[in-house]
Amino acid sequence: MPSVSTKPYLIRAIHEWCSDHGFTPYLVVAVRSKMQVPMEYVKNGEIVLNISYNATRNLTLGNDYVSFSARFNGVSREIVIPVGAVVSIFSRENGEGMGFEYEGVPEDLADNAPATVDGESGDGPDDEPPRPTGGGRPQLRVVK
Repeated sequence: MPSVSTKPYLIRAIHEWCSDHGFTPYLVVAVRSKMQVPMEYVKNGEIVLNISYNATRNLTLGNDYVSFSARFNGVSREIVIPVGAVVSIFSRENGEGMGFEYEGVPEDLADNAPATVDGESGDGPDDEPPRPTGGGRPQLRVVK
């Protein structure tokens, strides 16, 4: 019987703990190949994402992927992250959380990655993300 990873369960548990205590859960992701993340915010091969319910829409913490939509510099983006690429999840307020080993992305998962809302994979040359106009650190904010 193949071993099942505990990583997605631990990610969900830390996310729930943060949410229950009013903390903001942040996810650190090792960005490799053609991941569906805003590449203009990747620094040193990693991206840090606010995955709180207030900052995301349709958040799914699945066994194979973390997916959600969020606004980056006012533009809504669909984010799809393989669980194997998650390096850590932690609370912004106190830094408590958990770190993980980078597991890579199995080829069968990379080939079967969920499509975006419009049905395209986001791999085309016309899918280059817009560059942020302002300097400084990227921030997610709630728009009502």
